[in-house]
Amino acid sequence: MEPAEVTVLIHRAAEGDAAAWNAIVDEYSGLLWSVVRGFRFNEAQAADAVQTTWLRLVEHVADLREPEHVAGWLRTTAHRVCLQVVRRGGREQLIDWEEDRGPVSGIRYDGPDEDGPEAAALRQEHHVLVRRALAELPDRHLQLLELLVASPPISYQDISARLGMPVGSIGPTRARILARLREALATVGLHDLVLG
Repeated sequence: MEPAEVTVLIHRAAEGDAAAWNAIVDEYSGLLWSVVRGFRFNEAQAADAVQTTWLRLVEHVADLREPEHVAGWLRTTAHRVCLQVVRRGGREQLIDWEEDRGPVSGIRYDGPDEDGPEAAALRQEHHVLVRRALAELPDRHLQLLELLVASPPISYQDISARLGMPVGSIGPTRARILARLREALATVGLHDLVLG
């Protein structure tokens, strides 16, 4: 893709153009997966790293100083995301929330490494507690979390339009929701879950 074409797509994506986002995802997904696969993560870790990289682009698309170089920005960001996963030492495992609302990603479990029955039972108990904490959130907060982790990413402008929420309040609202979840989980003894 030509640099001028990339610049136009980035500007359109920053304005919330879904077709532009789709074109960007189509163009650069292979690049992200090639960076992430170089780290030899399991499939869940790899998918999480790719999704986190796309989320970073959603958060910063309007701030890119050289949008024509988005490929380099994505490569660098994916590499940094992967290094963060490596630093965590592979101690974390993804938790799936398989309720009517579908999966909510970004919630990870940091517990026993073994796959024995005790660890499985503990994970199951933690799953139940996380589901309960999520069930206590207002529907609007759950909708916001689901839109923020959607793949392909949804622009803040589109989220704003869907939820009738100002773009500038999306990030702070997300932070308050995650803080509320952390607090709810801490009250039931789950201090080792990472929400991000």
